[in-house]
Amino acid sequence: MTGTFGGALEARGISASDGLLCSDSIGELEKESGVLVIKRIHVNYILRVDVNLFTEKESAIQRAFDLHPNSCPVYKSIHSSIEITKTLEVIHT
Repeated sequence: MTGTFGGALEARGISASDGLLCSDSIGELEKESGVLVIKRIHVNYILRVDVNLFTEKESAIQRAFDLHPNSCPVYKSIHSSIEITKTLEVIHT
């Protein structure tokens, strides 16, 4: 998902390479008949962006964040069986 989000940002003129975009993910497991099953995944994106660029592109960043899952092969493959949530933390540079 991070790569898809990064591509969406890049397409909007917002650099996501060289460590400017990273993510942390947490998976929650539950046992079903003695077998661990992934039930939920939360992805927290961290985007480092120049404050002036953020001011200019804030709505584009939000649009990319909101829409990117539906273009992501991983999300499309697993979202019907695993709940996936996401947050975005923006760090102004």
